[in-house]
Amino acid sequence: MQYLFLLLFWAVFYFTHTFFARLKLKRKFQRIMGKAYKWYRFFYSLMSTILFLAIFLFAASIPPEPLFPATDFTQYLGLMAAGIGTIILIKSFKNFSLWKFSGIVPHDDLKEKQELVVEGIHKYLRHPIYLGLIFIFSGYLLFTPPWTSLIHLIALAIYLPVGINYEEKKLIAIFGAKYTAYKSNVPALLPRFTK
Repeated sequence: MQYLFLLLFWAVFYFTHTFFARLKLKRKFQRIMGKAYKWYRFFYSLMSTILFLAIFLFAASIPPEPLFPATDFTQYLGLMAAGIGTIILIKSFKNFSLWKFSGIVPHDDLKEKQELVVEGIHKYLRHPIYLGLIFIFSGYLLFTPPWTSLIHLIALAIYLPVGINYEEKKLIAIFGAKYTAYKSNVPALLPRFTK
């Protein structure tokens, strides 16, 4: 039953994460909040962070039932995967202001002119942040293999097609043909090593 709750909590997290990022909803909040809208991103990030941490605290309260025995080899693989995922995340944010992305620096993301990032790691992948998370969650499962780690990874795998689809619709609405051309030339998650 606890595993079902964990999956449900992930569903709530991913739903709210996507729901509050919708352009239509953000425009409505912008009209209602006026100049205070510049803090929307901060409260959105704060809510997401609190929910994310609450999920992991709840998962930590579940008595661990190992999926398979952890060995030095699986732990090494887990650390490697998590390390690769962390490097991908760092590379993903190289062309973004982490302070603006998190909302710590308040700004009106609907009024600011946005540039489509197609340099760095984004030259090879449209969604490197998601790929980084796949590596990190997979590494976590290999390093610490209770059932909760598998549920974290399954929830992410279920959400990714939905999240990618939603995000791409939003990016097409913002950047139009420029994003459509980028999408047709650059894969979503798995880089092409040949043309």
